Amino acid sequence: IWLLKISLDQIFKSMDFTNKTALITGAGQGVGKGIAESLAAHGANVCLVGRTLSKVELVAEEINKNDGSAIAIECDVKNLSSIHDAIKQSVASFNSINILVNNAQEVPLGKLLEVSDEMFEAGWNSGPLATLRFMKACYPYLKGDGKIINLASSSALRPDSANYGAYAAVKESIRSLSRAAAVEWGPDNILVNCIMPLAQSPGMDWWMSENPDEANEFLKTIPLRKVGDCKDDIGEAVCHLLSDGMNYITGSTIMLDGGQAYLR
Repeated sequence: IWLLKISLDQIFKSMDFTNKTALITGAGQGVGKGIAESLAAHGANVCLVGRTLSKVELVAEEINKNDGSAIAIECDVKNLSSIHDAIKQSVASFNSINILVNNAQEVPLGKLLEVSDEMFEAGWNSGPLATLRFMKACYPYLKGDGKIINLASSSALRPDSANYGAYAAVKESIRSLSRAAAVEWGPDNILVNCIMPLAQSPGMDWWMSENPDEANEFLKTIPLRKVGDCKDDIGEAVCHLLSDGMNYITGSTIMLDGGQAYLR
């Protein structure tokens, strides 16, 4: 019992983000919201960045009611000045940024002949370009002990990539940038990792309700036979990855998908 208590104490201590500040993009719903809620529950100050202010305000209100510490920031991640303003507001409120989670992403789905330049550019600007801009702008604050989580996607691992080519292209670009940042910023003690989540987001809820037969077949491709909860499965896993016990992991991609995809 004594040894078990020591082990649990070590786990909880490593998951304690008190006095740490996390900036999460796309935090108004889905995976971003789940990650923000988990980080706040473990003591982090969370800066909720989103395109729709009312959404991140609701999440901030909920977190603060539960004795967490959160602020809501309106930000268009496709706009460089908006990105810099979001970072300034975060630092002004909490004096630091220790964790950066790049979650925001517009999704250019469809067959290649159907994906317009505007759709692809929106996917690129909101995904890899925004991710790079946030990483570079946050670098001075992250240097020394910072950690970055970038959102990738298993869409690039699909054997049938029809309708997912443009989306997979922008998400794989994020993985390439993340690997380069991990290598280049390792000497600065900045850890950079990607996750590939499969989560019960609003979009997933809509698709499953509209396509019940297809959704049932989809669930059969997941070894654990369920889609992950945004907070309990994805958010908590991210907190573990950000914890002190994971300080030797960088430049990696972690699958948070119930075993569905196989990363070669």
